[in-house]
Amino acid sequence: MTEPDWDTYLQQQLDERASTGQLRRLPPPLDGRPDFCSNDYLGLARLAQLRLQVAHLAQDAPTGSTGSRLLAGNSELAMQVEAQIAAYHGAEAGLLFASGYQANVGLFQALAGRGDTILYDEHIHASMRDGIRLSLAQAFRFRHNDLDDLQARLARVPQPGTGRVLIAVEALYSMEGDTAPLGAVAQLCARTGARLVVDEAHSNGILGPQGRGLATHPAIAPWCLARVYTFGKALGSHGAIVLGSTTLRDYLVNFCRSFIYTTAPPAHTLYTLQAAYQLLPGLEAERQLLQVHTGRLRAALQASGRPFVGGDSPIFGVLAGGDMAQLLQALAPVQVLPVRSPTVARGQERVRICLHSFNTPDDVSLLIGCLS
Repeated sequence: MTEPDWDTYLQQQLDERASTGQLRRLPPPLDGRPDFCSNDYLGLARLAQLRLQVAHLAQDAPTGSTGSRLLAGNSELAMQVEAQIAAYHGAEAGLLFASGYQANVGLFQALAGRGDTILYDEHIHASMRDGIRLSLAQAFRFRHNDLDDLQARLARVPQPGTGRVLIAVEALYSMEGDTAPLGAVAQLCARTGARLVVDEAHSNGILGPQGRGLATHPAIAPWCLARVYTFGKALGSHGAIVLGSTTLRDYLVNFCRSFIYTTAPPAHTLYTLQAAYQLLPGLEAERQLLQVHTGRLRAALQASGRPFVGGDSPIFGVLAGGDMAQLLQALAPVQVLPVRSPTVARGQERVRICLHSFNTPDDVSLLIGCLS
């Protein structure tokens, strides 16, 4: 029997993706050009004050965490950080994860079972979709931010008593740059008994009072079964936390595979989160500057007539059509990256622009000039 030639097969798959313009390559590291591609919205990843504070806190900390939280990796520091973050976002309890991807995959895998239904916005994160696939629930997507379509989907779900219903959305959509109508969705939950899972990955730190996110609103939070906050964007670190009730936390400790079988975060990461959350309330000037940059870019794009998505947040997608190479060449003086299918739908390829509080007015002027 001839052994299969795996290298040939793998190369064929790569060649096929390259032939359709979908081949991914790691981009070069950020260079000296103005940064309009990273998720470091508030500049915490480069903030000297945070770096020095963490160095002081972690100077005697071990470099490793020695195991999963259920083995040797738990610590008083981890539990303190969970309590600190939960309190900041107005939640009863929280559970730390190694990444937002692991949080979403494990959350949906653990929560939803056979007979349950998950209704999800068509533009949710890939991690949420993967978690939904791992669950035993039936799942149906609804059109992006379309309350009528969501309501129609809810009307077709079997009556209460035959299964539970989850609605999965992002507070701020990472590719569209728009926000979910959380208040209206919460009202649907109140009428139907469904519960919300809200991914606050991109809203954490920059939206809501003191950057606490959008789902902390008292009309929304009671209908959230779980909220996911990640730290690799405006918080300048990495990892994530799932917030909810103490019962939810205990349930995930027992049933969430991506938590159970993952090494705990090291002390250095925990100290970074602790320090970042201490700084977060005082970054109001940075959040206001983000709004100023957002208004400038939105106005410039509207005046140019160039098609784009976003405008309510620091995230913009400038639609490229068939001119991706030409658009990237025009934007060469600044650091931006393309987003191609299958990350977005075919025909919706774009250059994604992320604004930051550390971008200067001259940086934004340069960006606008390139787009013109």
